[in-house]
Amino acid sequence: MPVLSPDRFVPFHVVASDRFRANKQPHELTPEERLLRTEHGGVDAFCFTPKRSVPISPRFLSRSDCIERRQGTVLGLCPLDREVSHGAVWSVGGTAPTGVAIDGGRGRLVSSGTNARLYTTSFSNLKPKSEEDQEKHEGRLALALKIDRVQRVLDFDGFSTFPRYKKKKTRPSLQSAKTTWTGTEWANDAHSLPKALKAERILPNAPFKVLDAPGLRDDFYCSIMDYSKSCNTLAVGLGNLLYGWSEATGVTLLNAGVKDGSWLTSVAFSSEKGGKSILAYGRSNGYLSLMSLFDSLLPRFEAQQPAPVACLCWRPTVTMRPSLSINNPGPMVATEDLLVGDEMGDIYYYSIEWPAAWEVARENWPGAMTLLVRIKVHSQQICGLAWSPTGTDFATGGNDNLCCLFQADKVLETESKGGNASTPVSASVSASTSNSVTGASQTASTSSSGPGCAAVSPCAAEEPDYYTMPRNLVRYLPAGSERHHWRHAAAVKAIAFCPWREGLIATGGGSNDKCIHFYHTTSGAALATISVAAQVTSLIWSKTRREIAATFGYAQPDHPFRIAVFSWPDCRQVAAVPWEGEHRALYAVAYPGGPSDTYRTKERLKSRTAEEGCVVVASSDESVKFHEVWLAGRKATALGSGVLAGSDILEMEEGIDKEGDVIR
Repeated sequence: MPVLSPDRFVPFHVVASDRFRANKQPHELTPEERLLRTEHGGVDAFCFTPKRSVPISPRFLSRSDCIERRQGTVLGLCPLDREVSHGAVWSVGGTAPTGVAIDGGRGRLVSSGTNARLYTTSFSNLKPKSEEDQEKHEGRLALALKIDRVQRVLDFDGFSTFPRYKKKKTRPSLQSAKTTWTGTEWANDAHSLPKALKAERILPNAPFKVLDAPGLRDDFYCSIMDYSKSCNTLAVGLGNLLYGWSEATGVTLLNAGVKDGSWLTSVAFSSEKGGKSILAYGRSNGYLSLMSLFDSLLPRFEAQQPAPVACLCWRPTVTMRPSLSINNPGPMVATEDLLVGDEMGDIYYYSIEWPAAWEVARENWPGAMTLLVRIKVHSQQICGLAWSPTGTDFATGGNDNLCCLFQADKVLETESKGGNASTPVSASVSASTSNSVTGASQTASTSSSGPGCAAVSPCAAEEPDYYTMPRNLVRYLPAGSERHHWRHAAAVKAIAFCPWREGLIATGGGSNDKCIHFYHTTSGAALATISVAAQVTSLIWSKTRREIAATFGYAQPDHPFRIAVFSWPDCRQVAAVPWEGEHRALYAVAYPGGPSDTYRTKERLKSRTAEEGCVVVASSDESVKFHEVWLAGRKATALGSGVLAGSDILEMEEGIDKEGDVIR
């Protein structure tokens, strides 16, 4: 019997006779095999044992800081030479991660402390270890040669001159669970998927487009990519440089950055309804800059934050507020709202008044950037920010493992009531404005804009000055001011509100959580949890299907899947895309287009179907990949009960009827 803990200084020695053994040694038998002493009590040689998902400590996670860089241009197309996938291999089932699942008493697992059902993913088809691979190979050879490796005495079912006892018939359940030879192929009905699950969506493994992105930072906490429908441009932060890419114009350098060792941490475009295509980008040195792709490529506003910028998110709707124009103050104008999260756990709520370029030239006033509220509910870095489609709620995720939900009207309650103070506001935020005609730089200092607010308005100067924001001049919301908060087992970066079901939000946890959680925003109830055995880096709801796409980072246990699609509310895995190598998906955004979209080029009119679009994924191998996750073919199916954790009361409250899986 080999030593269980071999000496690391003594090389492992394999006895030559062991290579020719036809049966298993006693220490190699499983408990079932020791009990039954027959091959039917062991595991199937054609099926790998699923591995249990165990939380991993962050200190054991390795980060790839030295990535081999390809030769090519920035955001240039990379050659695609990988084959097309033949299908996904995930399915709901398997084991749940330790410490989060308990028996719900109805034959199913639920998350600890909630009534939310827990769904898991199995990885039975993943590549096993070399030892297990060798064991499976030996088992298949023995099965083909009809050798029972578990019996004490080998029996080849040959004719014998001596009478022998008749074999005991194995229980049908054990016999039917084994793989057998049908005469033409090895078959196993017990391990085959049900007919309803066999019709899984077949997605191509390879992306239909890959952009080379040298300098793309391999950092879970960075969100350095966003797409604007207003200008059809994808903004990507590569280290210190900010680039824009579009199918029509290609690559454009939007900002050359600063040479102080800082890097871009987050980029975000303003709302499509606003139509101004304002690009906000933050840096690790605390600089927050705002520019519009419809203006010159110089930032109109630059504000110094008290801490490094970590996350940005624009409100999807515009808000009517009195204009702060120095020439014509008072009229109601459409403003954009911006959330800024920093590494100290603070969230700043800004109101942006952004006049058009021709108005700036006529009025000689670039607009105003007003700080309305400072929110302090997180104790560590802000990782994720998300708005509901209607702009009524927003959610924040932090490295303190919390996800908090806020109502925008409650946050801006002081603003709507007109405030409770009349003290003029002193200098608190500084911004530099750029003249779109001459390119000359000006400085904007703070002027009084009303009680409880810090506003930015222009004045003449040569260089922008940066001031520390006095925190007593804006409304302050401490911990406990949120509507709901949900605790996870790791940092919360991925947050997504459902676009077709009001009151439904999905969140994703980091390395120690490895789950996708669904919550009811009205009651705060946990609805469901999907254990994905990987770090969840982004979540994207489909706008035409009752499905959600997720991207993954570090996996534990290790598996190659970096993109997966799940249906709601049954939380069934619909499709999965494996990646080659050990790279992880850092961040993903929705992109309105795909290989079958319809768009015009200089050469000819190409055919595509733009109804669904695709997802654009930033990868740790310094590339940006375009993946199809929602193909053209659709089939409406009726949903069963249990949209809101099986609660008829919550469903009646939200007016939920039993609909199909296609949003019309």
